[in-house]
Amino acid sequence: MTRDNLVEQMASKAGVTKTQADAVLRAFTDVVTAALTQSDSIGLTGFGTFQVSNRSARQGVNPRTGEKLQIPAMNVPKFKAGKALKDAVR
Repeated sequence: MTRDNLVEQMASKAGVTKTQADAVLRAFTDVVTAALTQSDSIGLTGFGTFQVSNRSARQGVNPRTGEKLQIPAMNVPKFKAGKALKDAVR
């Protein structure tokens, strides 16, 4: 599903215009991004949790050359699905 499809379906379900649904979707993604940037987590009961996970530094291998390289530690966004979402997908 593309962003346009998502906006269209949100507008239809909520009974609002596509412009309003797009604004809500943009606001949601902005809020989630801002929270994760500050290492906060966002929990939506039944849907899931957005959080930041820390990956440790590790050694990797370039598959073309076989050369070993150091992969630095980094923070990555993570989503953990809630029970209701998992049950709905099964």
